[in-house]
Amino acid sequence: MSREIVPEWMANLDDEDMAFVKRFLLASGSLKEVATQYGVTYPTVRLKLDKLIQKIKLTENVASNPFISLIKTLAVNEKLDIDTAKILISEYKKTIKEEGK
Repeated sequence: MSREIVPEWMANLDDEDMAFVKRFLLASGSLKEVATQYGVTYPTVRLKLDKLIQKIKLTENVASNPFISLIKTLAVNEKLDIDTAKILISEYKKTIKEEGK
């Protein structure tokens, strides 16, 4: 793999996310160590890691439907709460099914 080619999942991470990933790797995956470095609690670091995982999964699971991708992106970036995102996606899918009949 060429070093010049950045995987899509990495390209979608902002500078803060990339700094976190770098610290996580340099700490050999120790969330406790990363929490110490940032001066925050373990649960705070765990939450940050979970959000990064969601962002990466979103990139890998980009739906062919741009509306669903937008809703998921808004939820991951905390512009929309998860429960509302689920409702919107569910209702949208119902609409699509009804139109297909």
